[in-house]
Amino acid sequence: MERKRCETSGAIPRLQGLLLLFHALAGGLAEQEVENLSGLSPNPEKAIFVVRENGTTCLMAEFAAKLVVPYEIWASNFVDMITEQAYISLSRGAEERGKCSSNESELHISWLNRAYTLSLYFVKETRNKSSGSEAWWKMSKVQFIYDSSESTYFKGAVNPGKHTVTTRHLSALVTPAGKSYECQAQQTITLSSGDHQKSVVLLLSEVRLQPFDISSDFVFSEEHKCPVDQREQLEETLPLILGLILGLVIVVTLGVYHIHLKMTANQVQIPRDRSEYKHMG
Repeated sequence: MERKRCETSGAIPRLQGLLLLFHALAGGLAEQEVENLSGLSPNPEKAIFVVRENGTTCLMAEFAAKLVVPYEIWASNFVDMITEQAYISLSRGAEERGKCSSNESELHISWLNRAYTLSLYFVKETRNKSSGSEAWWKMSKVQFIYDSSESTYFKGAVNPGKHTVTTRHLSALVTPAGKSYECQAQQTITLSSGDHQKSVVLLLSEVRLQPFDISSDFVFSEEHKCPVDQREQLEETLPLILGLILGLVIVVTLGVYHIHLKMTANQVQIPRDRSEYKHMG
C-alpha cells in the first residue's frame, strides 16, 4: 500500500508538469495564430495580415510595401565599386508571426526562405491631462533583416551576407486609441544600420492598420485618416464647396433683384415735371 501511495503521489507532480507544458505550448501557438489574407486583395502588391489570439482578432494590417536597399557591386574594371539598388517587394506567400498585448503588439513577416524579415512594432500610450486622460497608439519601431547573397534581388553584391537595419526613435502612424489608421498616400520610413551599410527606405502606401482594441472580428474600427489624405480630400472638395457657395450667392442676388423690381413696379410714379400734375386725377 505504501508503495502504491508513493507512486500515486509521484504521478501528480508529473501530471501537473504535463498540464503546465500543455498550457505553455497552447500559449505559444496562440502567439503564432497569424493569417495571410493577401490573396483576397485585387492589388498584387498589397499584403493583408490578421493576428488572432484565443479566437479573437487583435491586430489587422493591410498595406503595399516596397523596400529600397542600396548595395555595392564591382565596376567593370574590378577595382572600383558602384552602388546599385534592390527593390524588394513583399511576397504573397510570406510567413508571419504575431504578438498582441494590451500595450504592445508586433508583426513579423518573412519570405524567400527567411532571406528577408520585416518586423513592425506598435505601442499604446496614455497621457493624463487636466481635462482627462488621452490614449493613442503608434508605430514605434521598424526592423528589416536581409541577406544580400539572395540572388532574386541582389546581383553580384560585394561581401554578401545578412544585414539588419532599424529605425531610430520612430513615432509614426499616431492614431487615437480605438481607431484604425488609414492612409492611401505613400509614406517613407528610413532604416539605418550599425555596420556601415547605407540606409534602407521602406515605402508604404494604401495603409490600413489597427494593432489594438479591435471590437469586431476581422473588422477595422472607425478610421483615422493621415494628414496627407485629409489635405488631399480637402483639395478635392474645396472647389466643389466654393462652387456651391458661389452658385448660392448668385441665386440669392438674382432673387433679391427680382423682388426689388416687383416692388418698384408696384409703386406710384410721381411726375418730375409740375406741368404733368394737371393730367393726374
